[in-house]
Amino acid sequence: MKGPLFYSKILLFGEYGIIKDSKGLSIPYNFFKGALKSSENLDEVATKSNKSLDKFADYLASIQDENLVQFDLSGLKDDIANGMYFDSSIPQGYGIGSSGALVAAIYDKYALDKITVLENLTREKLLKLKTIFGKMESFFHGKSSGLDPLNSYLSLPILINSKDNIESTSLPTQNKEGKGAVFLLDSGITGETAPMVQIFMEKMKQEGFRTIIKDKFIKHTDACVEHFLKGDVKALFGHVKQLSNVVLDNFKPMIPKQFHTLWKKGIDTNDYYLKLCGSGGGGYILGFTEDIDRARKSLKGHSLEVVYNF
Repeated sequence: MKGPLFYSKILLFGEYGIIKDSKGLSIPYNFFKGALKSSENLDEVATKSNKSLDKFADYLASIQDENLVQFDLSGLKDDIANGMYFDSSIPQGYGIGSSGALVAAIYDKYALDKITVLENLTREKLLKLKTIFGKMESFFHGKSSGLDPLNSYLSLPILINSKDNIESTSLPTQNKEGKGAVFLLDSGITGETAPMVQIFMEKMKQEGFRTIIKDKFIKHTDACVEHFLKGDVKALFGHVKQLSNVVLDNFKPMIPKQFHTLWKKGIDTNDYYLKLCGSGGGGYILGFTEDIDRARKSLKGHSLEVVYNF
């Protein structure tokens, strides 16, 4: 048995902000993917995945809700008993939606009366899917917006206008010859979502931090989303630089220590600007540059993976 492929995602803008109703923009990233498979002879990695699926199935039984979602649990349990696992190239703890792709695959195969990609996806349907996926993915993170699985399931860019206003969108056409780029920088260490979100929630108890989030972080995040979708690169980079600055000043625990200097170097030289990819703490760091060759020179010794060209 081999199921359809589900891809990783990149939240270009909106990390942490969307918890507090900022705009966000999430895009599929087809470089990494996963699919449900079955085998009688499971290796160590597949065995671990199979055991995790078994626990996940128990969790899904506990969240079944006639009004929200129901699953073919006996079919799921049988398939797990027969050696089903999630075969994935998406690195875990890297902020690009490894659990989201798994949630999308399980919903696609086992949800009863599922909302399909082929339907007219009204805002109500998108919000319902996001709610279902949020409940499902909470098994992995403790709290989930449901956005990662939604992106993986639809394989479309998603614009978050606010918590209860989301829509699929289209991106400006890439300029493959362009020097400007969005890239991924590998921190070489794994991050965990739950502790990072916990730190953020603790910080939100301070009035000063709340003001910074509202007046600076959300303001620049919203502007980045708008300028990116309009294709206004010059205005975009102005706000990305400001956003990078705000994150360096206020989100230090989410930036691996060895990257603090590199982060500042980008802001000082304008060779590139770094921002969090997902919750941070490790995994990938997102980079924006107006000249990818200059960024590569400046970040010599680090591997850059281009995901979008301007």
